[in-house]
Amino acid sequence: MTLFHFGNCFALAYFPYFITYKCSGLSEYNAFWKCVQAGVTYLFVQLCKMLFLATFFPTWEGGIYDFIGEFMKASVDVADLVGLNLVMSRNAGKGEYKIMVAALGWATAELIMSRCIPLWVGARGIEFDWKYIQMSIDSNISLVHYIIASAQVWMITRYDLYHTFRPAVLLLMFLSVYKAFVMDWTALLARAVVTGLLALSTLALYVAVVNVHS
Repeated sequence: MTLFHFGNCFALAYFPYFITYKCSGLSEYNAFWKCVQAGVTYLFVQLCKMLFLATFFPTWEGGIYDFIGEFMKASVDVADLVGLNLVMSRNAGKGEYKIMVAALGWATAELIMSRCIPLWVGARGIEFDWKYIQMSIDSNISLVHYIIASAQVWMITRYDLYHTFRPAVLLLMFLSVYKAFVMDWTALLARAVVTGLLALSTLALYVAVVNVHS
């Protein structure tokens, strides 16, 4: 049963990458080693990001929430866009070919480095846990995210990009870089709204019950 659960998680996490590689036409261009090179670039960029964060942004340990510090930490993800641009600049071909090579190699490296061991160790555990299914689905979301980010980088680096499109592309790139930071605050706002609605509904029902009994 545990192996069956692991097999489901593994298929859900890795097969979309294989299908993307086959159906996007990359296999026809023999782009496997190009994707591997993109994965190596991912490892180098992540190492640089970790060294930079460890040097200039030590871990926050309670006290007043450092909004500026957390924002600056999120800004380090700009290095991913620089790395994707580096990968695409080293590959010749059509725009969609460059985008898919960079995105697929980048996302695959992230999948192997961040989710392979947790799935292997956790999904084969004695008890079933939904978090590994969620982790596998999240890997597919990451693949789409990096395809989008690569497309944005490719568009913004084009010399023939119309000036009317540039602000929209820059806005989308900003949201891509600060997605996690924005989602943290959005989730906090959503929790506040839902809690407020529950509080108002409960208060209204409480008043109605009290009035009926009085």
